[in-house]
Amino acid sequence: MIETLQALATGFGVALAPVNLMWGFIGVTLGTAIGVLPGVGPALTVAMLLPLTSKLDPTGALIMFAGIYYGAMYGGSTTTILLNTPGESASIATALEGNKMAKRGRAGPALATAAIGSFVAGTIATLLLTMLAPLVVEVALKFGPTEYFALMVFAFVTVAAVLGSSIVRGLSMLFLGLLFGLVGIDDQTGQMRFAFGVPELMDGIDVVVLAVGLFAVGEALYVAAYQSRVHEELEKVSGSLWMSREDWKRSWPAWLRATAIGFPFGTIPAGGAEIPTFLSYAMEKKLSRHPEEFGNGAIEGVAGPEAANNASSAGVLVPLLTLGIPTSATAAILLAAFQNYGLQPGPLLFQTQTTLVWGLIASMYVGNILLLILNLPLIGMWVKVLMIPRPLLYGGILVFATLGAYSLHQSVVDLATLYVFGLLGFMMRRWGFPVAPAVIGLILGPLAESQFRRALAISQGDPSVFFTHPISATLLALTALLVLVPWIVKAVRERRSRGA
Repeated sequence: MIETLQALATGFGVALAPVNLMWGFIGVTLGTAIGVLPGVGPALTVAMLLPLTSKLDPTGALIMFAGIYYGAMYGGSTTTILLNTPGESASIATALEGNKMAKRGRAGPALATAAIGSFVAGTIATLLLTMLAPLVVEVALKFGPTEYFALMVFAFVTVAAVLGSSIVRGLSMLFLGLLFGLVGIDDQTGQMRFAFGVPELMDGIDVVVLAVGLFAVGEALYVAAYQSRVHEELEKVSGSLWMSREDWKRSWPAWLRATAIGFPFGTIPAGGAEIPTFLSYAMEKKLSRHPEEFGNGAIEGVAGPEAANNASSAGVLVPLLTLGIPTSATAAILLAAFQNYGLQPGPLLFQTQTTLVWGLIASMYVGNILLLILNLPLIGMWVKVLMIPRPLLYGGILVFATLGAYSLHQSVVDLATLYVFGLLGFMMRRWGFPVAPAVIGLILGPLAESQFRRALAISQGDPSVFFTHPISATLLALTALLVLVPWIVKAVRERRSRGA
C-alpha cells in the first residue's frame, strides 16, 4: 500500500506538470463539448485524433485521451436532459427522468446532480482503480501464454455477446476483425497473408485507419443519411441552476449506490456502461420514497445512472492498464493509442512505464476537479454548442478523418481503406451490427494468435495444455457457458411454448 501511495505521489508530480495539466484541461474541455454533441462519442473523437497526435509525448497525449473519455461521459448528460437525445448509449437511462425534469422547468437541478454525481462517482472509482490496479498486476504476472490466450478468448466472446442486439451479430463482427488482423506478414514464418500483392498492406491494416473509418466516417455517413429526418427540440434552462436541500438529500445515496454498481461492471468484459446505468435506475426506482415521481422527473433517476456511467468509465481502465484487455469501444481505441506509441498495456507496463501509468491515474483525480469547475458554471455555454448545424459538424468530421488518415503514411491506399471501412461502418450502423467487436478483434487478434502459438510451442503441439492449466481451463469453461447458455435457454423456451 505504501508503494502504491509513493507511486501515486510521483504520478501527481507528472500530472501537475504545466504541460500535462494543459493537455488534461484540453482533454476534459474537448470531451465535454464532444459529449454534448449527439452521436459524437469519445471513441469517435479519440480515433479521429490518433493520427494527428502521433508526434506528441505519449504521457501528455494519453492524459488528453483519458480526459476526452470521462469528459464525454460528463457532457452526455447535457444533451440527454435538454434534448432527450442520448449522445452515448450509456446515457439512455438518464434520458428517462432527465428530460422530464427539464420539461417541468427543473433542467438546472438535473444538470447539477448529473455533474456533481459524476464528480463523486469518478473520484471514488479512481480511488478504487488506484488500490486495485497493483493487486491485479500481481495476479497477471503469474499468467503464461495459455492463460493469456484463454483470457483473450473470454474477452472476445463477452464483449461480442454484450455489444449489439444479438450474440450472432457480435461474434460475426468479432471474426471479421480477427480476419483483418491476419492481413500482412506472419511474425513467425515471414509469409505474406491476405495482402493481395499490395505493398502498403505488408505491415497489416492500420488500427487507426480501421477505427477512424468505422467510427468517424461510418457515423458521419449514417447521420447524413438518416438523422436529418429526426426532429430535435431543445428545452430551455430556466429557474435556479442549483439543487435544493431536498435534491441533495435524495441524490447523495443514489450517487454512492451507483458507484458500487458501476465500477465492478467497468472492470469486467461486459460491454461498457449500459448495463450498470439501467441497473442503477431500476434500483433507485425500487428504493425511492417517491415512486410516483418516476416517469415524471425523479431526481434519483438522473443522479444514479449518471454516477454509474462515470464509475464504469474509471473501472474500464483496470483491465485495460493491467491486462491489456479493452472492455468497451472507447477502451479499444485507447489500446490502439498505447500501441501507436509502441506501448503494450499489461502487467509489465507498470514496471517499464511507471511514471506514465501513475501520471495517467493521477491525472484522473485532477481531471474530475477540472470537470466540476467546467461543468457547473458553463452549462449555458455547452447548451450553445448544441446550436452547431449538423451538416457543418459532420462535414468537419469527414475532413478531419481524411486528413488524419492521410497524415499517417501519406498513402493513397490508407485513404481508400479509410472509405471502404467507412462504408462498412455505415452498413453496420444501418443493420444493427456492433462496431466495437471488429476493432477489438483487429487489435487483440494478432496478440491472441502469438500467445496461442507460443503455448503450443512450449507444450510441443499438445492442445490439452489449455485445459490442464486451472486458470485457462476456468476461463475457457466460462466462455463456453456464455455462448451455450443463451442457446439452451432459447431452445427450452421454444419447446415449452410448443408444448403449451
